[in-house]
Amino acid sequence: MFTALKTYAWAYPALEVVHIVGIALLLGNLVVLELRVFGRGAALSVKELARLSLSLALCGFGLAAASGLLMFATQPMELISNRAFTWKMLLLMLAGCNAAWFHARGSLTRLDGLARWQMLASTLVWLAVVACGRWIAYV
Repeated sequence: MFTALKTYAWAYPALEVVHIVGIALLLGNLVVLELRVFGRGAALSVKELARLSLSLALCGFGLAAASGLLMFATQPMELISNRAFTWKMLLLMLAGCNAAWFHARGSLTRLDGLARWQMLASTLVWLAVVACGRWIAYV
C-alpha cells in the first residue's frame, strides 16, 4: 500500500480526497447537531438527530483517521518534526477529551449552557484541526 502511494501520481491525492470527505462528514454532522443543541430545528428530536448525525460523524472520523494514518506512514519523520502536525495531534486529543466529557455527563439530555459551550468548543477545535492540517504543508 505504501509503495502505491509513492509510485502512482494519483494515489496520494486520492487519499487526500478521502481525508477531506471524512473531515466534511465529521464536521458537517457536528455542526448540524450543534445547531440543534442551540435550539434550532426544535421540531427534531435531539435523540434521533444525534443517532443519525453522530453515526455519520463517526464514519467521517474513521475515514479521516484511516487516510490520515496512511498519509502519515509515507513520511513519519518529517511530520513528527512539523509544528503544525504536532498542534493538530494535540487538538485531536483535546477534541476527543471534549467529546468523552460531553457524552459522559449526558449533555445531549441536559442541553444546558455547558452542553452548548462544549458543542461550540468542539466545532472550534475541529476547525483548528483543519487549519493545522492545511498548515502542515507550509511549515
